[in-house]
Amino acid sequence: MQRRILFVLSLIFISFSCTKKTDGTLSIKSPDKEISLDFKLCDARSPLYSVKLGETEVISKSSLGLDLKTNNDLLENFEIVNSKISNFKETWKPIWGEESEIKNEYQELFVELQETTSLKRKMNLRFKAFNDGIAFRYEIPEQRNLKDFTILDEKTFFHFTEDHTAWWIPSDYDTYEFIHNESTISQIPEAATNEQHGHSRQKNWKGTNTPITMESPNKDYYLALHEANLQDYAGMTVIPVKDSPYSDYAFEADLVPWDNGDKVRTSAPMQSPWRMLIITKTPEELLTSRMILNLNEANKIKDTSFIKPLKYIGIWWSMHLGVATWGQNGRHDANTENSKKYIEFAKEHGFDGVLVEGWNKGWEEWYKDDNFDYVTPYNDFNLEEVAKFADDNEVELIGHCETGGQFESFEKRLDDAFKLYERNKVNAVKTGYAGTPYGENKKPYFHHGQRMVKHYNDVLKAAAKHKITLDVHEPIKPTGLQRTYPNLMSHEGVRGMEWNSWSDGNSPFHTCVLPFTRGLAGPIDYTPGIFDLDFSETPFKERKLWNKIGGLDNPGGMHSTLARQLALYVTLYSPLQMAADLLSNYENHPAFKFIEDVPVDWSETEIVDAEIGDYLVTARKDKNSENWFLGALTNEEARDLSIKLDFLDEGKAYKATIYKDGKDADFEKNPELYEIIEKDVTSSDSLELNLAAGGGVAVSFDKQ
Repeated sequence: MQRRILFVLSLIFISFSCTKKTDGTLSIKSPDKEISLDFKLCDARSPLYSVKLGETEVISKSSLGLDLKTNNDLLENFEIVNSKISNFKETWKPIWGEESEIKNEYQELFVELQETTSLKRKMNLRFKAFNDGIAFRYEIPEQRNLKDFTILDEKTFFHFTEDHTAWWIPSDYDTYEFIHNESTISQIPEAATNEQHGHSRQKNWKGTNTPITMESPNKDYYLALHEANLQDYAGMTVIPVKDSPYSDYAFEADLVPWDNGDKVRTSAPMQSPWRMLIITKTPEELLTSRMILNLNEANKIKDTSFIKPLKYIGIWWSMHLGVATWGQNGRHDANTENSKKYIEFAKEHGFDGVLVEGWNKGWEEWYKDDNFDYVTPYNDFNLEEVAKFADDNEVELIGHCETGGQFESFEKRLDDAFKLYERNKVNAVKTGYAGTPYGENKKPYFHHGQRMVKHYNDVLKAAAKHKITLDVHEPIKPTGLQRTYPNLMSHEGVRGMEWNSWSDGNSPFHTCVLPFTRGLAGPIDYTPGIFDLDFSETPFKERKLWNKIGGLDNPGGMHSTLARQLALYVTLYSPLQMAADLLSNYENHPAFKFIEDVPVDWSETEIVDAEIGDYLVTARKDKNSENWFLGALTNEEARDLSIKLDFLDEGKAYKATIYKDGKDADFEKNPELYEIIEKDVTSSDSLELNLAAGGGVAVSFDKQ
């Protein structure tokens, strides 16, 4: 039975007499009247929009349009032939997520534009104003004079009115795996050389990827610029515009290109992805915005019984440490005997699944065409035997399809691979694309361009057909499609835990920024839970390989206390959460109890306190019990926080089990020092949190 239930609280009410100002401006407001958007045509009959939060102008006059390859651009000489305003309100229930119900309420402006020139081509614009931001998209209707066409540039501008502090990563077209920069908008370079990431072949970049998150100079409002519902279109990055006539702090949309410079190859009718701007008064409200989900269509999968959030362990970390190999050119951990040990451990400790990476042939020749065999195991692994053993023990076996970027080879073998998994009751699969995508006639494609966007979405739909959920690594960024296809469970698309094993690592600042940036796009498969925080003596048998990939001569380092590793299960959201360390580091470890207890599916989420890049305190309620869980992180600075427990259910008593940094804990000097304290609490109490430098606190609240 389909679990998602849609409650329509109010039908669409359409008014064909628009809100229109005397100068021809069309206006809409958010349901709470706090956010307003104005639209008009300028003197050249070009579309312009602007946005306010209360009386504060957030976006000044910003132009819209499409630059087409035919040179007959859709930029000016328009007239408004029709417009309408509508209101919409609903509450819907996601199959999995950060809360059990999501409100979707907005006011919409739909504008039909037509050229005044002889071609009379049409371009429609659709705007939405939510309580937490605005969104708009281009719609090209079916018409005689515009059928098949190519977009060279999307002339979408965002003219911000202040020099906000921004958290951003470079607009690398192949990867999102960067530490975020913190600077003002005016300090973001228009272009620079990429020296941080060895995976990428893009040595020069311009602007930033999205989401890009901003804080106003007086900290009176917060913004996050991103896109939603990205399908069969190029991914959007943004470039600083230094000479804009409307603003000194402007961005222009820049789409990831095909090999010849085309951006989008399409035909009418066409809808672009939504360009969305979250607008809130506090950083906490950024993290509870669900606008990206509300900009996607409702669930299209009828039978969702196979879609299950999972907490899992797996054969993975040993390869990143270099003590094992994915292929059989070293110690091969993905064998039948070892897989069964992981399944037994999962059953004993209450884990839902076990990931096995490196079971299939092809890993020794990574960059060879069609090297990966998605259905043939190495001779020490029996897929059918392991899958049956997992099923008999009521543990989900999680499959793996690494492509090395050879996406066309994967497309040819996709159905066979998913049929094999479906036949063996493997309902969850991790995919990977760590390599350069080469397509027809050996043309190189960027990971984030239109061809690869279509590929990722085609794989998603094929997985749904075979009742398979996906965890996509080296992905296209999340844009809310998990509402429409809830088998899209999680994404990497982030500089994750593995970077700590073979590079200079991820700073404490990094995971204090991620929820406010990449986390706004969708779930993060960060793979937390490392307990052995000093592995400098680990024999790195693959060090030469990692030096080639990471470009670094560093034995790695966690830059985290143990309590912080526990807190990540609450602060970084994913319906798939891995306990990533070696099993030997968990056995008989008292702190492992928190990982055993923490759920991965939630009915409520409260952001208790936050400063972007400094600290974060998140509380979540288990969807399947009355228990709450809390995670708190700090950056490189130790800090004390007093937290009210008013998020707990009123009138109920809880036993709080607190996993905290020890008195002398420090992420560099003493990372594994921790304490476990128990106390009785209610919603009227407060909790004093003492976070070490690079530390954290994790708390389970068990209802009594």
